Amino acid sequence: MTDMTSGYDEFCRFLEQHSGIFLGASKQYLVASRLRRLMAEQGLTSLNELTNRLQLITQVRLKAQVIDAMTTNETLWFRDDHPFQVLEQKLLPEFTDRLASRRLRVWSAACSTGQEPYSIAMILSEYRQQNRFFSAGADILATDISPTALAQARSGEYSTLAIGRGLDPVKLKKHFTELGSGRFKIDPIIAADIDFRALNLQDSYALLGRFDLVFCRNVLIYFSADFKRDILTRIHATLNPGGYLLVGASESVHGLSDLYEMVHCRPGILYKKI
Repeated sequence: MTDMTSGYDEFCRFLEQHSGIFLGASKQYLVASRLRRLMAEQGLTSLNELTNRLQLITQVRLKAQVIDAMTTNETLWFRDDHPFQVLEQKLLPEFTDRLASRRLRVWSAACSTGQEPYSIAMILSEYRQQNRFFSAGADILATDISPTALAQARSGEYSTLAIGRGLDPVKLKKHFTELGSGRFKIDPIIAADIDFRALNLQDSYALLGRFDLVFCRNVLIYFSADFKRDILTRIHATLNPGGYLLVGASESVHGLSDLYEMVHCRPGILYKKI
């Protein structure tokens, strides 16, 4: 039987230090469900043994595997719906008028297995087809800490079960090719606008460039208050003047009124760079 009590606090410190994920107390059951298979493969019988091994400088691969296993990759197409309505109905018309011939730059942070950036790209593609003044198009940077999730995202291939989570039949027919055996692949034209990269949100954003729009949704809930503030402050620095930040339905930007202006869209809230 695997012991998930001894060494739990030290493991939590390791996880927060290396990924930003804050577990809090009494989440041993979650750790056990995420790490049981990996620990068995490593011949480890306790969390204490695992934390001791993670301290070794030679265990780079194991550290990456642990962080990957502990990362939540819960996602779906057009999640919460209203951010994509706001994108189509408010933001794209505004950016069309503002940017002239420059390409729109969008960052999908913590993109998981790709549903969010592909959803954004579908909206952008359809808008571009209907609005000749948006001819320059867009570049979407999609980042995540999980190599497993990124591999899935880059493949652009999804099972019937994954497709069924939020993707309507019209968009499925328009933007996907059926491969058979219950699998579908995203249109290469949609995928061409997206650059998938590995990024730990603790790391520097300096090489990412500047953005007009940042989606950082449903990831801040896993971090401590201090780390959330750090991320939001550094995202602000990546935004072009007048750029927008979108966070998850259960997330908000607290204590940063000097950086962001809250914009009510009914439904939904945006945060505009000040």
